[in-house]
Amino acid sequence: MPPVGSLSEPHEDSWRPQVHFSPPEGFMNDPNGLFVDAQGTYHLYYQYNPTGILAGNQHWGHATSKDLFHWFDQPIAIYPPDAESQVFSGSVVIDVKNTSSFFPDQSDGVVAIYTLNTPGAQVQEIAYSRDGGYTFTPFEGNPVIDGQSTQFRDPKVVWHAETQRWIMVVAYAQEFIVAIYTSPDLKTWTHASDYSHHGLLGLQYECPNLVRVPVRDAVGAPQTEYDMYVLTLSINPGAPLGGSTTQYFPGNFDGTQFTPVDGATRLADFAKDNYAAQFFYGTPEGEDALSLGWASNWQYTEATPTAREGWRGVMTLPRRSFLTRNSREGWVLVSLPVELSPVLCPGPIRVTREHLGGDMRFEADLRAVKSGAYHFEIVLPTFSRTATEARLTFELSSSASGESVSGGWLFALGGDCHFYLDRGRTHGFDHPLFTDGFSTSVVAPGEGDYTWTLSAVFDRSILEVFVNGGAASATMTVFPEGRLTMLAVRTAGIPEDVLVNVVVHGLKSVWEGGRPRSIPRSRVDAT
Repeated sequence: MPPVGSLSEPHEDSWRPQVHFSPPEGFMNDPNGLFVDAQGTYHLYYQYNPTGILAGNQHWGHATSKDLFHWFDQPIAIYPPDAESQVFSGSVVIDVKNTSSFFPDQSDGVVAIYTLNTPGAQVQEIAYSRDGGYTFTPFEGNPVIDGQSTQFRDPKVVWHAETQRWIMVVAYAQEFIVAIYTSPDLKTWTHASDYSHHGLLGLQYECPNLVRVPVRDAVGAPQTEYDMYVLTLSINPGAPLGGSTTQYFPGNFDGTQFTPVDGATRLADFAKDNYAAQFFYGTPEGEDALSLGWASNWQYTEATPTAREGWRGVMTLPRRSFLTRNSREGWVLVSLPVELSPVLCPGPIRVTREHLGGDMRFEADLRAVKSGAYHFEIVLPTFSRTATEARLTFELSSSASGESVSGGWLFALGGDCHFYLDRGRTHGFDHPLFTDGFSTSVVAPGEGDYTWTLSAVFDRSILEVFVNGGAASATMTVFPEGRLTMLAVRTAGIPEDVLVNVVVHGLKSVWEGGRPRSIPRSRVDAT
């Protein structure tokens, strides 16, 4: 067992992901303050307990990256003011116009907006950074909003160009209210409206996000010349599958009030391990929105076995999102991983384009991939149904331990299908709420030349899948005792003339040579 805080290359039996972000040591949960600066450096802050592997003693950890995969650990960015307080979730903006007056001689001043949690209240505070987001000074006039509540948290702030003011969405958690505030200067806030009792309530609302996203067709091409707002809202506990989940509402925002397009409830992922996702501030207008989520669930996160390695918590893959619309479901927030080229091994391990109809099997031996992280894609055309049940499934397995993780399509008569995931055949973690299986109904992609598609990344202890171009996605943590080194793709009941495409790549570890603990401010832009 490596000592707590060890940043040497992970051992062969380690669960530490090799392309997903995880903390150097200690406990990590929600992403905070995501932004990209003018030099193209991405900043990730996160809820962090640097002294233990349970939630509590919350600080803002900090890491930076040029490609959203190779992260450099920076010193803790924001500390609680005393032993009785904690710095809870929040967001970051770039005050280009110096509306706050904190930055008289610069246009790249950074302001963090966060919840200070004390034994008697949760209030919203701000802190400013004149060095690009590496060190922060708390505002002397804090708090900037006191909601007279112990359950008032997680502010997300954006700039609204049409009204030339700042907009905050923040949760009155146990009253099921997302309060919307406006401000000219980030210091003085006025309550504008409430978004209350929408979607799944659970037992409390958390981590609202308001983001402008482009509207595209199902394959990502521009669908129209406009974009829309999306309000995301996390609930915990009380998700349909138990514990934590994130829902979203497409709609319109006029600078004061958010209006959803309909009364539907839409979930961001169909498994259990994607919570409190936040969108990056500062991405170029018209481009897909970028986000990271916390890949865990409050039902069991403080019991996961990575404690033996001195850390807990992992972020999802960085994702890009846009809105699309289909005739059956209406608006859908498409979610796809960003370009994987920074971590993709040169040349695929295996490529096949075969008639896998009937009862066929394709295998790829992954033992040569040192990282234990893989990306695979499966594409098959839509086909006419027969009375025979048809399916296409995948399985990642370990010959040493007999464990496996699996999933795939169960095709139904009438065109639609079910997609499922199963982590119940792994043995490294036993918890009554660590649910074995997940599934979702998938609308048929269409007639003619349409295809069923799957893009998946498995990274030692986490699997993310993106179905039909990201119209459905799922995040699932998994803790096998043995390394999963064999991929098998099987078909049953599919017409024999159907060509199935499978491409498998290894992924390069971002830990090769050891991940730097921190780098000086002056070196960040050169990395």
